[in-house]
Amino acid sequence: MKTLLVITLAMAMSFSAYSQNDKHMENKNFHDFVVEDINGNTFNLGSLKGEKVLVVNTASKCGFTPQYEGLQELYEKYDKDNFTVIGFPANNFANQEPGSDEQIKQFCKKNYGVTFPMMSKISVKGEDQHPVYQWLTQKKYNGKMDSEVKWNFQKYLINENGELVDVLYSKTKPTDKKILSWIEGD
Repeated sequence: MKTLLVITLAMAMSFSAYSQNDKHMENKNFHDFVVEDINGNTFNLGSLKGEKVLVVNTASKCGFTPQYEGLQELYEKYDKDNFTVIGFPANNFANQEPGSDEQIKQFCKKNYGVTFPMMSKISVKGEDQHPVYQWLTQKKYNGKMDSEVKWNFQKYLINENGELVDVLYSKTKPTDKKILSWIEGD
């Protein structure tokens, strides 16, 4: 009987926490989130209102890591056209991003000349999934679609109003025609 009571209480607390999380995430868009950048500073995603944003989970030791070059190319070419790239380093896949924020920042700068905004390392899936990625991957929050982060360098396209437009998987290069057409408004 005691065990049943403990299980019931645990389930009720879990449901309550889940409900509060759902309530906290209701009616949000991308611009409603505040995150930490790779330098430890607050980065308000609301500062990107009016811009198209390509959100990508990154890793330094992945077969897709050379995509940093294409991401930087996109950022340099379209940064003045109300477009930006935001990288979220994550170590969710095969320990391919084991470094600290400082190590990641140095790697990106030294090897790829990255100047687009990089955020502090987060989790993009699992029980410790960052709220931004909960919003990106769950239709009940983003109003568009469910998706699963399958690997490093998965891309999410966010429009000027902070709404999810599409998800593109890792094999889609940053300079793919689909991304370029979306940025250019074709």
